[in-house]
Amino acid sequence: MSRQFQVTFDAHDPRALSTFWRDALGYVHPGPPGVDVPEGTDPLAAWDEFLSKAGVPENERNTRSAIEDPDGDGPRVFFQQVPESKAGKNRVHLDVRAAPGLDGDERMAALEAECGRLVALGATRVQRHDPAPPMSMGFIVMTDPEGNEFCLD
Repeated sequence: MSRQFQVTFDAHDPRALSTFWRDALGYVHPGPPGVDVPEGTDPLAAWDEFLSKAGVPENERNTRSAIEDPDGDGPRVFFQQVPESKAGKNRVHLDVRAAPGLDGDERMAALEAECGRLVALGATRVQRHDPAPPMSMGFIVMTDPEGNEFCLD
């Protein structure tokens, strides 16, 4: 029997990092438990109100955040605040599938376009790896705003 899982990021600023990944992946911030968040309303504002009413001190309201696939297919992504900075290369990273079914120049053009979009959101481009058949179709290594490596694949 398979298991569901979530991906967890350590972060200095969970809200900002979750917002980057929300926009990168097309995910959404879920609303607080038991709170109906109407269409067009900011779920993060609903969280601020929910946490305030619950008596959570303002300095503790950015200790965690989460995003979810609006279609329910992908894993939940959780962000937890930690005091330490990233110390080395990630041993696990995300591959963001930005060019499914594409090959060659068409694939790399799609990856480059997505790279530009993510740089505008705060990512950093690290290195392009051109196709090297049969082992690699080509990919771009990037980092998110807190330095976590990921690939556009």
